[in-house]
Amino acid sequence: MKVVTANEMREIDRFTIEEIGVPSPVLMERAGVAVVDHIRRLFEPKRVVVLSGRGNNGGDGLVIARELFNYGFTVKVIILSDRESMSRDSVLQYEIAKKTGIDISFKNSIDDSDIDNVIIVDAILGTGLNKPVRERLAEVIDIVNTSRGDVFAVDIPSGISADTGEVMGKAVKAKWTVTFGLPKIGHMLYPGRKYCGELFIENIGFPMKLLNSDDLKVEIPDSKDAALLIPKRPPDSHKGSYGHVLVVGGSRGKTGAPLMTARAALKSGSGLVTIGAPDSVIDVFQAKVVEEMTLSLPGTDKGGFSVKASDKILDFATNSADVIAIGPGMGVDDAGIGIMKEIIKGSPVPLIIDADGLNCISSLTDKEISDMLSNAGSSLILTPHPGEMARLIRDPFITSVDKARFESVLKFSMEKGVYIASKGAPTLIADPQGRLVFNPTGNPGMATAGSGDVLTGIIASMTGQGLTPIDASVLGCYIHGLSGDISSKVYGMHSVTAFDIVENISGAFHILTDNDSGIQTEG
Repeated sequence: MKVVTANEMREIDRFTIEEIGVPSPVLMERAGVAVVDHIRRLFEPKRVVVLSGRGNNGGDGLVIARELFNYGFTVKVIILSDRESMSRDSVLQYEIAKKTGIDISFKNSIDDSDIDNVIIVDAILGTGLNKPVRERLAEVIDIVNTSRGDVFAVDIPSGISADTGEVMGKAVKAKWTVTFGLPKIGHMLYPGRKYCGELFIENIGFPMKLLNSDDLKVEIPDSKDAALLIPKRPPDSHKGSYGHVLVVGGSRGKTGAPLMTARAALKSGSGLVTIGAPDSVIDVFQAKVVEEMTLSLPGTDKGGFSVKASDKILDFATNSADVIAIGPGMGVDDAGIGIMKEIIKGSPVPLIIDADGLNCISSLTDKEISDMLSNAGSSLILTPHPGEMARLIRDPFITSVDKARFESVLKFSMEKGVYIASKGAPTLIADPQGRLVFNPTGNPGMATAGSGDVLTGIIASMTGQGLTPIDASVLGCYIHGLSGDISSKVYGMHSVTAFDIVENISGAFHILTDNDSGIQTEG
């Protein structure tokens, strides 16, 4: 499903009305009915207060009031404007609602008694907001947020930017939001995502060719989209059919990270997985692994990598591996920086770069980073958490503001020609062609040590099984989050560990596949 800006949705709306010929009042009627369907599903008839603004969002609210009134709800409408300021379609709906006998009043403000213990329909501002909420409406929003009412937002909670998810001064905290046509970026990014509550998306008559247009570059996959990306398993296949992942990482005190990456790759379907680690700590891995293999690489007495490891890594990649996952537990020093330079320049297979691999890169100058990434020998997928992304682009602001992360990830991907899976809530996947994907799965229980190492292993596995970098990243993030969702249900959010996520990868595949065995096959 595509995700749009306010302007993109406005153009879809305009085209539907002016070019297709669907009258604007028809779309308004269908929008109102869609919201009413959700209210009736959740509530028996009771008191409802509709707070309407002067624009078409307020017109939607008037339709909602009329429909609920017809179904036996006790309805009151407060229009926070005067009649002369209302849009043409809103005036039409006002006249109809008035003739129906609904209690309608024009007021500049409300008080607690107006909305005490009722269903509140927020139809004040909508998606066109582009400046901070004014003082009068800010006071209304404060009263709504401190009330005991159940709040339904129409299209988007009033005060939330549809393009960034930012709170524009003040914003309604909704329990449910019903939006029309497509979700907006502001529904996906925090804090807007939190203010929306549970989000419902309703097509009210927009042509599907507009909603699926290739011109819309932002999207969110559902379970069907993810399932279609899962590599098939032909009956005559063998372990060599599903890719060989080389995991390069580990150092003294940091051996767990590459183990989790390797285990995740195996659980995600890789036929072969090898852990390449410094010779000084390789015995630790030999004692831990069962299905995985190990590759001893030149190291130092301090338990880290020697820069001489580059040649052996590249030789293994040329002769045996289908993908390299590099960075987990690697350490950050001159040798690590040198290795990253050589591997990025010379790898004949795709690279998934995480953790200390990213930190080694970020220690370089901006020009060195740009030259290195733009001239890579193969495709690069970077998997940074916000702190790592901030170090890469020299902008600490993105660690606290989702809007900045959204913009920075896409810009960096396009400028440097790399694929990025930016971990966070939500995880964002970007490609150099300007495509951006919001991952819908995952939960706060996944905020635990090693979770990112697991994601690296899943994406590496999908890449080794032949998926394109963008498809491997989208499916990898979806499975990672879904595995975390399963883990949180089983153990509770406070008790999830990275290995729990690994163990539930199989459950994620089972959910996404159609047959009883949880395995997709050909033939």
